[in-house]
Amino acid sequence: MTAALTGSYKPEHLFALTQALELIDFYVEKIEACDRVIESTLKQLQQENDSTSPPPTLQKARGRESSKNNPSFDVRQSLFSFIGIDLTQIHGIGSSVALKLVAECGTDMTKWPTSKHFTSWLCLAPCNKISGGKILSSRTRRSSSKVATMLRLAAVVVGKTNTALGAAYRRYAARIGKAKAVTAIARKLAILFYNALRYGMAYVDKGANYYEEQYQKKVINNLHRKADALGYTLQKKALSISAAGVS
Repeated sequence: MTAALTGSYKPEHLFALTQALELIDFYVEKIEACDRVIESTLKQLQQENDSTSPPPTLQKARGRESSKNNPSFDVRQSLFSFIGIDLTQIHGIGSSVALKLVAECGTDMTKWPTSKHFTSWLCLAPCNKISGGKILSSRTRRSSSKVATMLRLAAVVVGKTNTALGAAYRRYAARIGKAKAVTAIARKLAILFYNALRYGMAYVDKGANYYEEQYQKKVINNLHRKADALGYTLQKKALSISAAGVS
C-alpha cells in the first residue's frame, strides 16, 4: 500500500498534474466569482416588500439540497426573498434547479395565457397529428429547451420518491414505458411551476397512498359506467365465512 501511494512519477507526470491542479483552482475561483455576482443580482431584484422570514419546512426528496455543485450562498433564501414563493417545496425541484428555471423563464408568467401554453412552449405537451378526424400520433415535439431538460431530470428524481408524483411516475412507467413517464411527470412539474409563479399556488403532496386510492376509485367508476352502458350492475364481492373455512 505504501508503494502504491508513493508511486513512481516522472518529471513530466508531475508537470501535467501541477497544470491540472492549477486549472482546477482557477475554475473554482471563477465559479465562486459567478456565485457572488448571482447573489448580488438576486439582492438587487428583490421585491420592495422583502421577506426576511425563513421559508416554510421543506417537503421534498432527500439529497437534492446537498450537492458539491450548489452555489456557495443560500439560493433558497435569496429566491424566496426575491419572488416570495418557495419553489423548492415542489418535489424534484431543488434550490439550484429553481434558480435555473427562474433564470430561463423569468417571473412574469403572463407571457403564457395558460399552463397549456407553457407546456406547449416547452414541447412537453402532446402534438396531435390528425388526419380524417383520426389521431395518427400524439408524440411530443423535439426540443433543445434547457427548462424541459431540467424538468425531465427532476422527473427521474421524483419517480424514486414515496409521493403522489412518484406513484404516478411508476404507474405510467409500467403502462407506457419510462421515457413517456418522464415526459408526463415533467409536464406535471411544469404546470406546478407555472401555477406557483403566476397564481402563488402552494404545492401540497398528499402521498403515494392517496394517489393509489384515487386511481382505484377512478378504475371502479369506469367499470360502473361500462357496466351501465351494457345493462349490467356491478356488485362488490362479499366474503362468506363457514365452519369449513373461508370461501
